[in-house]
Amino acid sequence: MTIDDLRVFAAVCRAGSLSAVARELNCTQSAVSQHVKRLEREVGLALIERHPRGVVPTTAGSLLRTAVATGLGGIDHALHRIAELSRGEGGSVRITTGATSIRHFMSAAVVDFRRRFPRVSLEFQTEVSSRSCLESLNAGRVDLAWITLGAPARGIDQQPVVDLPWVLAVTAGDPLAARARISPADLQDARLIGLPQNSVSRSQVESWLGKSGIRPVFDTSVADWDTAILLTELGLGHAVVPALPQWQGPGHPGLRLLPLPDLPALTAGWAVRDWENLGPLARAFADTVAAHCGREAPPAVDPETA
Repeated sequence: MTIDDLRVFAAVCRAGSLSAVARELNCTQSAVSQHVKRLEREVGLALIERHPRGVVPTTAGSLLRTAVATGLGGIDHALHRIAELSRGEGGSVRITTGATSIRHFMSAAVVDFRRRFPRVSLEFQTEVSSRSCLESLNAGRVDLAWITLGAPARGIDQQPVVDLPWVLAVTAGDPLAARARISPADLQDARLIGLPQNSVSRSQVESWLGKSGIRPVFDTSVADWDTAILLTELGLGHAVVPALPQWQGPGHPGLRLLPLPDLPALTAGWAVRDWENLGPLARAFADTVAAHCGREAPPAVDPETA
């Protein structure tokens, strides 16, 4: 088997489609199929099953996919670091995060980092969930993942950066708007705007409400926190979201953010494959974001002396 066979197999498992991978690699579907068949001949078992809507890995295929993700991720990470070293300061940092995280957590840090390292490119890859970010990190497609921290992930180091207290977002004319704080009982039968499915933030909110015996109505759902705030301002319901500074002030005159002190804070921060082997430029960017968020990350590494 070759590294190309393994790369194509991993791409097929990720996309669930031979034709999609063929389009991605600008080759024929037959060429993609040949990569998979070579692996199947090598291991002596079928690795994928074909279904009307695409392909899925078999039990053997799932085992190989996990091993490939870990192994190729390490190789890609090493090659990226070698290329970075060969270019000196003119390298790149690859970051994955949610669609709105750059604005809320990184805008000042991006400006600061670019001023210090004008020749370094920042490559952002947006994902819909922290789980997707971790998959990209584990596959070696990125150096850093900004996530909401949840359960430990095998082979991943998670570094907390900022704690985010929760608030209930309501319109200024809502009956709850005059409250100094919100308790779980205040949310009984409330119409809540649902946070992204399978996200850490939604799981934490639903777990807290369930333990409190509260059953609100989720009749609207969104893909990110900013959209939840927009729909709240439009009068479509209430939103339980982290308290972010950009939502306060003259830009949102009709919005009220009411503290939910009983709901444990949500923690956001960095995930990496290995802090000790993280490239100096990526480490510098992670430290810059942490500094602007007000909490120290692991000790900084100077890219010019590393």
